[in-house]
Amino acid sequence: MTPRVDALYTAPEDSAPMVDHDEVSLVPGGIEGDRYLNGTGYYSPYDVCEVTLVDAGALDSIRDDLGIDLTDGRHRRNVVVRGADLQDLLGATFRVGDPDAGAVLRGTRPRPPCAHVEQVAGEDGVARALRGRRGGICADVVAPGTVAVGDEIEVVEGDPRSEGRRIVDRLRESLGR
Repeated sequence: MTPRVDALYTAPEDSAPMVDHDEVSLVPGGIEGDRYLNGTGYYSPYDVCEVTLVDAGALDSIRDDLGIDLTDGRHRRNVVVRGADLQDLLGATFRVGDPDAGAVLRGTRPRPPCAHVEQVAGEDGVARALRGRRGGICADVVAPGTVAVGDEIEVVEGDPRSEGRRIVDRLRESLGR
């Protein structure tokens, strides 16, 4: 499955409901119209992620396993991705969208949930549900561009640690180990 953008969200200010979009503009520092680019996010200016990504499969699991439906954006992440292991994007540079008009991002770190996400979501268990790999990742904008729902995601420069693991796995597979 080719990794794709499943949904896009921004919030204009701290604690405001997430607004879904068909398309957003990524610029140096984040997403136009988003609270963290505007400097009005809950953690501004202390713990800012320019862009946050979360796995659609993780949101599906949270809904199926815990009965918490976060598909309305209450997860407080900007980009919902389907078909990619977000851990593979940590340390990697990746393009989202058209090679000429899309944006280029670099995965920087995991994005664990905080108690604030649960307060804003208005449902017990949201922060706990987003723990571990379900919380998503942070990314910095390397090159600005337009990103739309349905856009493909392509790694253009892998994280050297991940690339090394893939080479070892392929060698083991070819040797039957």
